Amino acid sequence: MPSTPERPDDSDDPFAVAEATQVAHDTEPIAVGRPTEAVAQGTGPVSRETVDVAREQRTVLVDDEVLGNRQTVRLPTQRRPPQRPQSRAPLPVAAAFATLWAALLSYVPVAAVVGLARTLEGSGGLAGAAHAGLAGWMLGHGVSIGTSIGALGLAPLLLSMLIVWRLNRAGLHVTRAVGARRTGSTSRALSVAFAIALTYSLLGSILALVVDGKGTEVTAGRAALNFFLIGLAGSLAGSLRGTDALSVWAGRLPGPLRHGVRTGVIAALFVLAAGAAVTGLSIALGGGQAADMISAYRTGVAGQAGITLVSLAYGVNGSVWAAAYLLGPGFALGTGSIVRLTEVTVGPLPTLPLLAGLPNGPMGAAGTLLLALPVLAGLAAGWLLTLRLTREGKEAGEKETKPRELAWPLVLGSGLIAGPVAGILLGLAAEFSGGPLGDDRMATIGPDPWQVGLLATAVLGVSAALGAAAARMFRTPKA
Repeated sequence: MPSTPERPDDSDDPFAVAEATQVAHDTEPIAVGRPTEAVAQGTGPVSRETVDVAREQRTVLVDDEVLGNRQTVRLPTQRRPPQRPQSRAPLPVAAAFATLWAALLSYVPVAAVVGLARTLEGSGGLAGAAHAGLAGWMLGHGVSIGTSIGALGLAPLLLSMLIVWRLNRAGLHVTRAVGARRTGSTSRALSVAFAIALTYSLLGSILALVVDGKGTEVTAGRAALNFFLIGLAGSLAGSLRGTDALSVWAGRLPGPLRHGVRTGVIAALFVLAAGAAVTGLSIALGGGQAADMISAYRTGVAGQAGITLVSLAYGVNGSVWAAAYLLGPGFALGTGSIVRLTEVTVGPLPTLPLLAGLPNGPMGAAGTLLLALPVLAGLAAGWLLTLRLTREGKEAGEKETKPRELAWPLVLGSGLIAGPVAGILLGLAAEFSGGPLGDDRMATIGPDPWQVGLLATAVLGVSAALGAAAARMFRTPKA
């Protein structure tokens, strides 16, 4: 019987249905002859053999000792290509590139500020601004510039801080470039710093020859020496930090000395912060006088902006002078002048907005309160010393049930050592903040570094020890 082809599944196409029907009608039967044989089948029962298959199950006991004695076969893995050693830059090349980049980044802002200030004289021009900016940049390194009115040696400390910071970054970058990072090697840190200092000294001597001329006399030998010392100090701080040699040194120092140095740095920063706050407050109170000084130049907006930026560059100097004022020695603004809490003697001064905050006379009862600021700074530094020692003691004895008591020699010794450290730092700051502004009456400007250092040592050493002892006595140990 002919079979009808199945209709395509889910097909609604009429042409497909008709084609399937036509195929069904066109089929014809085909006779196929197949030989057949009779199969004799008995009527008896059919016997079937049943074969039982016995499955044997074994229980395996895992013995750790047996497994441990078995040999370990290491399967072959895909071979990795050998790692190429990291390329390291030669020290002279890295030092030269980093030094030039640091010098450029610290010079460009100076050229921009000096270019704005030169509009006061109506003398513009890119070449003149670049030359004057180069002279001002060298002044930031402490290089004295000879002019028609005498030697200019009052370095703007804000610019000096920028220069030292860029050299610090240069030392850190060169340390990474030569592969000395986190090696703990002091010798490699010294080699990096020496290479940068030597390159910086060579650059300073070349630029001194460029600046030297009529109206701006510069000694190349002095410039080379100043650049070498500043380059060595700034880059050494960065290279020691990059190689972690500074941490190695700190770990080898005795406990009182290590904590005393840190506390002295904190105390000195507190005193400088107090000086900066007093300077800002005094200028804010004399804001009208500062505005009159700026308008007295009768220049445009660019010139006034330049004068303001120059005053800001000497703002750090003013903070150091204010710190000396708070400590007691005071500072000088010319030959025969003195500005201290108990005496104010000054003559004619240049019209700079920074000088608008000078006191008009001796301070009365308010002066006594101002003298307490350095004492409070030392007390705060000593208090922080005890808190830090307590925290380190808890971290060292976390497993102990009873917290350790701080030893009095450690507390008092660290506080007393903080005094000389702070005195040295403030004395150096006083030394770098002063300088001449000509050969006449303005040849002596700034505080006496020896007086500032000695008074800071006494005041901050005693107050830091008292603050640490007070924190040691009044703190409540936790059970």
